[in-house]
Amino acid sequence: MEQHKSISDCWIAIDGVVYDVSKFLKSHPAGAGVILGVAGRDVTDEFYGFHKKEIIAKYGPKLRIGVLEGGTQDGIPEGVLVGGGGGVGGEFDIYTPFAEPNFIAGWKSAYMRSESHMRFRQEVRKFVDSNVIPEVDRLHERSEDPSVEMFEELGKAGIIACRVGKAAMPFVKKLGITLPGGISVDEFDHFHELATVQELYRIGSGGVSDGLGVGATIGLPPVIYFGRRDLKNRIVPEVLLGHKRICLAITEPGAGSDVANIQMTARLNPAGTHYIVNGIKKWITGGYVSDYFTAAVRTGGPGHKGVSLLVIEAPKDASEGTLTRHKIKTSYSGAGGTSLLIFENVLVPKENLLGEEGQGFKLIMANFNHERWYLCVVGSSFARVCVAECYRWAIQRKAFGKRLVDQPVIRYKLAEMSAMLECLEAWLESITYQMDNMTPMEQFEKLSSTIALMKFQFGRYGWKIADNSCQILGGRGVTRTGMGRLIEGFKNEAKFTAITGGSEEVIADLAVRQAVGDVKRAQKKSSTATMMSRL
Repeated sequence: MEQHKSISDCWIAIDGVVYDVSKFLKSHPAGAGVILGVAGRDVTDEFYGFHKKEIIAKYGPKLRIGVLEGGTQDGIPEGVLVGGGGGVGGEFDIYTPFAEPNFIAGWKSAYMRSESHMRFRQEVRKFVDSNVIPEVDRLHERSEDPSVEMFEELGKAGIIACRVGKAAMPFVKKLGITLPGGISVDEFDHFHELATVQELYRIGSGGVSDGLGVGATIGLPPVIYFGRRDLKNRIVPEVLLGHKRICLAITEPGAGSDVANIQMTARLNPAGTHYIVNGIKKWITGGYVSDYFTAAVRTGGPGHKGVSLLVIEAPKDASEGTLTRHKIKTSYSGAGGTSLLIFENVLVPKENLLGEEGQGFKLIMANFNHERWYLCVVGSSFARVCVAECYRWAIQRKAFGKRLVDQPVIRYKLAEMSAMLECLEAWLESITYQMDNMTPMEQFEKLSSTIALMKFQFGRYGWKIADNSCQILGGRGVTRTGMGRLIEGFKNEAKFTAITGGSEEVIADLAVRQAVGDVKRAQKKSSTATMMSRL
């Protein structure tokens, strides 16, 4: 090999396999000189100091010319882990520490039915690997919204319905949608929904994953639970099949976590047939491309009793009012369609009211339970991808004469991240099991404070995991492309999660107040029961 080290005749060996990189030199991102400096010999150590195994899978087949004597066909040197959260075709990464939830790694679960949940997750992963991952980089970097065709594929595969969860299952049966893995509607539970969300968010771009139907996840359940029958029968099938998109529109420039202070108005016209909507919504995920908006509006006086929940349909022409949309550039990606929405004299049929006038605040709070749970699922998925990436890098990267994983300070960071991740995943599964055994109203009454605390803790731990990940990958951890993209993306996603769905300061306070209130109510109930027993 030694004679093959010129710009016109350049060979290198990696893992015992020889590659002719002569034609690749000009395409190398760092220039031809980097390769020429090590040409004509085995460069396995140098290669894995800069790249993951996946780079060979991408470029190697066209450049490969043979195998060194004593080498293997695709040998992997000791200490190099293959995988990026799972392989193409629904495969699971069982070799990288903490790359998969314990259930997938072979542990017994008290919550999940092994055959059903494993088959389901495998089919969702296979769909994501084949249909979503090839488009992620383009959508993420160009801040593009997922296409109509991609949305319809999601609908056809049952992915949108699975994102919405158990609330969507009666419609799934009516529409004849086949769920991933052939799971029946009666089998489907919150753990299937959890798997769907985790698989959609392991792609490493929260913006793209949000663009793939988060609006349905948080905007459609209120329609299903509180909408009139004709409204549900018209809107829900369109959304589940991917023909139309919906979003949740609560936040305004002057009212975020303070939902009771929303200002957008909805006033009945003189005939009493339509609401006339005026106002602004801001930071609305998916709003830029949505056809429907599950929106908080003010139909009454100040405070939470004047808030209602209304399904607004995008105006078809000027006679129905004006809707102006502006995409907001966020740190985590424009592919999520985060938007500023301006509604001017938009006509909305009175029948689009969800529940009754003045009940909107209560309905919004009940819906927040599911949204905050979903945000924790998102956090668990993205955090796991980053932890696995850190293990892969620490095991193959050498510095100061030894691998990063041989440095005590790096092992401490890995231990801290791993412990946080597994604690949160266990808590998430425990709450998910409770959800499976409660009605939506019972969840609202019994789980609100616990889910709020879990979401708060996911925000705190997520930020710490992001910080450790950046330190372990160094400059790559703050690079938007290449090996560091996943870590850099999670850094932005972690802070996003701490704000959306109720800022962590607000929901932490809410959780404690609710917990104290629950104790007071229990004491009062017990005291009343004691008094009655004495009569």
